[in-house]
Amino acid sequence: MAVAYSLDLARLAAAYAEGALTPGAVVRDVRAAIASSNENPIWIHLVPQETVAARALALEARRAAGAELPLYGVPFAVKDNIDVAEHPTTAACPAFSYVPGETAHAVHRLEEAGALLIGKTNLDQFATGLTGTRSPYGACFNLFNRDYIAGGSSSGSALAVANGVVSFALGTDTAGSGRVPASFTNTVGLKPTRGLVSTRGVVPACRSLDCVSIFALTCEDARSVFEIARGFDPGDIFARAVDREAESRISLPMRFRCGVPRATQLEFFGDSAARAAFASACATLAGTGADIVEIDFEPFAEAGRLLYDGPWVAERYAGLSGFLEKHADELMPVTREIILGARRWSAVDAFEARYRLKTLERRCAGEWAKMDVLAVPSTGTTYTLEEIRAEPILRNSHLGYYTNFVNLLDLAAIAVPGTFRPDGLPTGITLVAPAHQDRLLAGLGARFHRASGVLLGATAFGHP
Repeated sequence: MAVAYSLDLARLAAAYAEGALTPGAVVRDVRAAIASSNENPIWIHLVPQETVAARALALEARRAAGAELPLYGVPFAVKDNIDVAEHPTTAACPAFSYVPGETAHAVHRLEEAGALLIGKTNLDQFATGLTGTRSPYGACFNLFNRDYIAGGSSSGSALAVANGVVSFALGTDTAGSGRVPASFTNTVGLKPTRGLVSTRGVVPACRSLDCVSIFALTCEDARSVFEIARGFDPGDIFARAVDREAESRISLPMRFRCGVPRATQLEFFGDSAARAAFASACATLAGTGADIVEIDFEPFAEAGRLLYDGPWVAERYAGLSGFLEKHADELMPVTREIILGARRWSAVDAFEARYRLKTLERRCAGEWAKMDVLAVPSTGTTYTLEEIRAEPILRNSHLGYYTNFVNLLDLAAIAVPGTFRPDGLPTGITLVAPAHQDRLLAGLGARFHRASGVLLGATAFGHP
């Protein structure tokens, strides 16, 4: 159950400015809403209510003293593979749990800007999966039909936003974990350019590819949070500086070239409703200024296959090898099968796969010459919880068909809600662009989202 008002940033800021709400009141309302709707295992850990209330009062005092707080009193959540000092990090594995002494760089920046942390959210164990079901804390279910999955691995973060109890949430995205659950929860999922948002304080999945992602009710909100969360972190070896020159060359065009896969390369796994939804999304894009151009999607798809069918999966083992040597039996069976299976790859395999990826990057560059952005379905289909239980690995891989290639090819992406299917489930598209074009994607995504006309998440509110 959501709070009685919208938590999108524009409306929340207006309510604070008018004196209709205070951070303390919002915290009380949020915690009451969470307590009244606890069937879905969204949360692993909630910050004690008295702690959040004290922080809310401190924020009110800081604001009264004239402090600049762009996220003043904004409630948010973080995926429980991201550190928050004095609160446990589990990565959805109780045996792995520890209490960090330092808050993750991105979370610290958001809290300094006035955001109020409500709690830490459920996920596919060690961020390995796209279903939201691989957790000992419970399998998350879809808010629009509880027989269906909510998507993962950042399932709890997406659900907390869609449920209307936080304004935004942080997830992580290596293979699509910040985009698949956005599609299934009717929320926005921004996967920034690699390295712009620090991953220091994040339990690694594939450390060289990992991104901190942002779930929000609108593209405008996702961009606002991104602008605050990003910032070069010398403590993160994969951090990169913002390319100001590249950003300055990008403006929001009235018309733009939007690539889509050739019809023969679109894959919906027999799901006619998903096919129809993407066709509708393309029509909406055309109405917002897109000139639709078919491109060869095969080099993108082949790059995506390298992520789990190649040696990059060994990076998951590298990040956890010390823990796995002693606690492999503590993992969920499907998670253990995937991560331990990575040991079969050799250093030779890794070099050969890297050479193949560079070849694919060159082929993709030829396709980028034809388009400004690429539009793909966020997922080609969806599944029930029972279908995932019956075939957990194959059907999980289907969900990554349109997502796995993005980080390998150093691209930015944003998942945006589209139309609803006849069965009442949400759908979405993902807009993809080369690195450092995050602002362009947020702007084009906002245009598409407003044209779609859907409500925000699972709330009763539309765009402000």
